[in-house]
Order: sequence, then C-alpha cells, then structure tokens
Amino acid sequence: MGSRLRDTYAKEIVPAMEKKFGYKNVMQVPKLAKIVVNMAVGEAKENAKALDSAVADMETITGQKAIVTKAKKSIANFKIREGQAIGCKVTLRGDRMYEFFDRLVNLALPRVRDFRGVSADSFDGRGNYALGIREQVIFPEIEYDKIDKVRGMDVIICTTAGTDEEARELLSLFRMPFKKGE
Repeated sequence: MGSRLRDTYAKEIVPAMEKKFGYKNVMQVPKLAKIVVNMAVGEAKENAKALDSAVADMETITGQKAIVTKAKKSIANFKIREGQAIGCKVTLRGDRMYEFFDRLVNLALPRVRDFRGVSADSFDGRGNYALGIREQVIFPEIEYDKIDKVRGMDVIICTTAGTDEEARELLSLFRMPFKKGE
C-alpha cells in the first residue's frame, strides 16, 4: 500500500509540483520526510495501566513499536515529577510512513463524525503540518469494544518543503482533505 503512494508521488506529484513552482531539478521537489504520532496520557501519573493501553493502541495503529515519553521538568500544579512517564510517540519513515498516511487520509479521517475537512492553517511556517485527532477509534485497526478510554493524538507531518504554500500543495496532491474555502 505504501509503495502505491510512492509511485503516485513519482508519476503525478513531481511533474505537477515542477510545473506549478518551476523547479529545475527533481531534487528540489518537496516530499514527505517523516510522520510523528504523539499521544499524551494525562492519567498515567495515577494509573500505570492507562499508559500501557495507550502504547498498545499506538502500536496497533502505526504498526511500529512506541517509545514512552517522560516529563522533562517537574510541574507542581500538574503533579508531575521530572522523568515520570506521561505519554508515547512513534516516528514513521519510509514505506510505513506512506502506508500510515494512506490509511489516515482514505480510511480514518472520513470516519470522523461531521467531517468537513482538516484545517489548511495548521502549518508551522517551515512546511510541516500538525493535525489533532480527538479519538483513536477512527482507525479501523482499533476495536471499539476493547478500548478502555477514548484518547486523542497529534499527528505531525514533516515535509522537505521550504514554505507553507509548497507543503499545502504537496499534501493536496496526496489528497489530504482540506476544508473548502480556506
């Protein structure tokens, strides 16, 4: 599945981007560099099993082993100590990245209730896109009956594009469903 997107990139996206932005060399054309999926687990400070279940969900969704993230600083108001496990993340590259992106765009996002598209304003100024997902059950790999709690996650799509305009065009050509009129 991931190789299908890679072929689409080479055959359709590269020529379209070269035409629109006037690149002289194929290596100037932006591409997907990596996708980072992050899940913060607030209740992990009281319940260690919550973090284990979040890690299991993350590994099921991405197909790759998740890394447990720890707090960098102690914050008394949040009752967090430095070094305490508070979430998990996965960095996807290569075929797994393309396969995850394909499932995200074609299977998961259309399953969101009242879905009208993702915001076209969530770029960081350097060609990277951030997307918040409210519930992990939109992914077909997650069985609704087996989850203990609905958790959200952040998906950061890192591209080699220099500007937001180039990155927006790249993701549009990959059929990212941006809201109409933005």
